[in-house]
Amino acid sequence: MNKFMFCQKWLTGLGMYLTVFGIVLAVFPQSALMDRVFNNQIDPQFWQSGILPQSAQRFQAWIYGVLGATVAGWGVLLAFIAFYPFKARQRWAWNGLAAAFGIWFVVDTAISAINGVGFNVVFNTLLLLAAAIPLVLTRRNFIR
Repeated sequence: MNKFMFCQKWLTGLGMYLTVFGIVLAVFPQSALMDRVFNNQIDPQFWQSGILPQSAQRFQAWIYGVLGATVAGWGVLLAFIAFYPFKARQRWAWNGLAAAFGIWFVVDTAISAINGVGFNVVFNTLLLLAAAIPLVLTRRNFIR
């Protein structure tokens, strides 16, 4: 398998991962799995006692549901673009993915940093690298 095909499959897989992660976040926002991976890293930044009031738990379930649905939709779009137009080397696909990841990273990471959620800054950086490396490695395939 050549470098381009590996990167294309990687981006498709990343989209599928984001889809599954988004669905889990939306459907099971306060499960033991999400507590271990996500909530225990974020909640202490806003509730020093580590115990969320009932109203905050309800809000968190709603906001994570909305966020999870958005992430799942974003993942489907990423997988679809990587699988079809990116694979066909359509320039707009590369440009669209690069722009989408760039805008998401800057806005999401800035908000996380301003609010002291270092875990999300690190998570975002790793996710950006997972997308940026294959994009950088395939850039010349989209230049005419």
